[in-house]
Amino acid sequence: MLSRPRSMIARAARVFATLWLAAMVAVAGSVNAFAQNVPVVRDAEIEALVRDYARPIFKAAGLSNDAIDIVLVNDQSFNAFVAGRRLFINTGALMEAETPNEIIGVIAHEAGHIAGGHQQKLREQLERAKTMAIIATLLGAGAIVAGATTNSRGLAGAGMGVAAGGGEMAQRSILAYQRTEEMTADRSAITYLNATGQSGMGMLKTFGRFQSALSLSGAQVDPYRISHPMPQERIANLEVLVKQSPYVDKVDPPALQQRHDMMRIKIAAYMGGQAAASRLMRKNPGSLASQYGLAQTTYLYGNLAAALSKTNALIKAQPKNAYFQELRGDILMKANKPKDASEAYAKAVSLDPARSGLLPVSYGQALMAIGTPDSLEKAVVQINKGLARDRENVAGYRYLAQANGELGKIPAADLATAEGHFYSGDYRNAKIFAMRAQQKLKRGEPGWLRAQDIINYAPPGKKK
Repeated sequence: MLSRPRSMIARAARVFATLWLAAMVAVAGSVNAFAQNVPVVRDAEIEALVRDYARPIFKAAGLSNDAIDIVLVNDQSFNAFVAGRRLFINTGALMEAETPNEIIGVIAHEAGHIAGGHQQKLREQLERAKTMAIIATLLGAGAIVAGATTNSRGLAGAGMGVAAGGGEMAQRSILAYQRTEEMTADRSAITYLNATGQSGMGMLKTFGRFQSALSLSGAQVDPYRISHPMPQERIANLEVLVKQSPYVDKVDPPALQQRHDMMRIKIAAYMGGQAAASRLMRKNPGSLASQYGLAQTTYLYGNLAAALSKTNALIKAQPKNAYFQELRGDILMKANKPKDASEAYAKAVSLDPARSGLLPVSYGQALMAIGTPDSLEKAVVQINKGLARDRENVAGYRYLAQANGELGKIPAADLATAEGHFYSGDYRNAKIFAMRAQQKLKRGEPGWLRAQDIINYAPPGKKK
C-alpha cells in the first residue's frame, strides 16, 4: 500500500526538479564560468569600462568592489544576472544600451539582488516550496488510496487533482516570490543611483524597450507564470521615484559617453561584423568612436598597413589610451612583427589604469613569438604577472605552459597545464597533470603545494 505514495512523491520531486535546478544555476556562484560552459568574452577595455560603471554603485550598496567579479557573456539578448558573487552581463545589453546610464541602471538592479541576499533567500523559498509540493502530493496520495479502498472514483480523481495542484501551487509561490524580489531590486537600484548622483531614466528606458518588444511580439503572457514583473508594471512602480529624483535630468559625462560609444562599436565589429559596426559609425561620423571603429574593422577585415596608420592617428589623439596601444600590438602581431608588437603591449601594460591581467598575457605572447631564450624568460614573467591579477584566464595558462616547455622547465609546464584544466572545469586532467608536475617538484615548495591543492580538490557535491 505504501509503494503508490512513494512513487507519487518521486514524481512530485521530478516535477519540482526543473524549477529547482534552474534556480540553483542562478545561485551557484562558486563554480568558474568556463566550467559552467558560459560563453565568456574577455576584453581588457570593456571589462575596465563596466567595472568603472559598477564601482560607485557597489560602494553605495555596501558591497566590496573587489569581491564581485564582472563577467561578459557572448549573447545578443539584453540581459544580466547574478550568480553568487559574480555579475554576468550580456554583450547584447552593452550593444543595445545607447548610454552608460542604461547599463549603470542594470548594474544597480543586480547589485540590489546581491546586497539584499536574494539568492540565499531564494534557496530558502525553494526548500519551502519543495516541502509544499511533497505535502500536497501526500494528501493527494492519501485521497487516491482512500478512493481505491472504498471504490470511489470521484475521491481518487480528487486526490490526483490535489497532487497536481500542489506542484502548481509550489511553482506559483516561487514565481511570486521572485517577482517580489525583482521589484525590491528595482527600488534598491533607484536608491543607489540617487546616492551616486545619477539618473534612473536609463532604467525606465530599458523597461520601455522590453515593453515595446513584448507588444511587437503579440505574445499573450500570464503574469502569474513568469519570474519577473511585466515591464509596464515595473515602469509604473518606478516612474514617480525616478522623476522625483533631483538627478532625473543628469546626463553621463562626455568622456564616459565616448568610452561607451567606442565599446559598442568594438563589440559590433567583433560580434556583428563590418556592417554592424558601420551602422553605428554612421550615427556619429567623424567622432573618435567612429575612427576607432574604422581602425578595428580595417584590422579585422581590411589592410593591416591601413589599420596601423589609423591606429597611430588614434594614439596621437590620445597618447595615454592603453587600449589604442593594445590594438597597435594586435595589428603588429597579425603582421608578424612580434618585436614591435611587444613594445606596443608593454606601453599598454604601463598605461592601463585598470591593471588588467589580460594585457601582460598579450605582452607575453609577443615575447614568446620573438623566440629567444631571453624573450621566453621575460614572457614567463609577464604571463605570471597577468595570471596573478586574473587567476581564471585559461588561455594564459596554455601560453605559460608553452613558454616553460620551450625553456625546458617541464614541471612548471605541467603545473601550468594543470591550472588551465582546473579553471576550465576539467578536474580529471587537472589532477593528472598536477601529479605529473608534483613528481618532479620539491616537496613543500609553492608549486608542489599548489599541485597538491589541485589533486585534493573535490567539486561541490562530489567525492575526490
